[in-house]
Amino acid sequence: MYSLNKIFNPLLLIGCGKIGKALVIGWLENGLEADSIHIVDPNIQNTKAISQQYGVKIYDQVEAMPQHLVPIIVVIAVKPQMMNKAIVSVSRFSHFGTCFLSIAASSTISYFENKLGNTVPIVRAMPNIASAVGHGITAYFANCNVVGDQKIHIHQLLETIGEAIEVDNEEQINAVTALSGGGPAYVFLLIETLAKAGIKSGLPEKVAMKLARTTVIGSCELLTRYPSQEVSQLRLNVTSQGGTTAEALKVLMDDHTGIQPIFNAALAAATERSKALTC
Repeated sequence: MYSLNKIFNPLLLIGCGKIGKALVIGWLENGLEADSIHIVDPNIQNTKAISQQYGVKIYDQVEAMPQHLVPIIVVIAVKPQMMNKAIVSVSRFSHFGTCFLSIAASSTISYFENKLGNTVPIVRAMPNIASAVGHGITAYFANCNVVGDQKIHIHQLLETIGEAIEVDNEEQINAVTALSGGGPAYVFLLIETLAKAGIKSGLPEKVAMKLARTTVIGSCELLTRYPSQEVSQLRLNVTSQGGTTAEALKVLMDDHTGIQPIFNAALAAATERSKALTC
């Protein structure tokens, strides 16, 4: 395991919600020392616990930080309505070669370049909620100013909350938002749907929900334990010819009324909505 402390000092995080806290914990667990991390969040109560537990430095505004401090990377993790204010507060770092990493996926690279300058290294990333427990997936796109070790270091930072993958173009972030960004919600809906179907088939509510939850958890564990196994093969491993699972899959895999056309429509709608929300 590489040590982040050899690479990032200091590191500035703007906004410390669920994903921000997950990042801080991931950084610390991967060797970044607490005194290298500086957090700015107007809600000090929101960051007090993490400061007391880990010893990271917290401020209610960027202006409260030491004037001589110039971060290697600024990570921006604020809500969209707070973005303009956040960018203004950190714009002075754009003159020092600082790289800006945004995990507010609705803000485009061009938005940041207009605010900070078109020679500034900028990365736009889209994590998901599973990052809060260290098992997320984050897709990112970097502008042409992010070169050499900078991109490697960004990848390493994002890997502290799960897996990271670079996409080919910025437009793909919209599809990422639809698929993995919203993905956990779809999985939770699957559990709800399985449980309701179980109830309709005669099971008590608590039994149906327990079976549905545990089945999905166990299936995910199989994916983890056999990463080289094709997902389709894992499905086939459960499917006996002429059996009950095969009968259910006939319905679920119907080309017209099955689950695939439903997901096609759902992700298309989410992708279009993501495009509409970008600025």
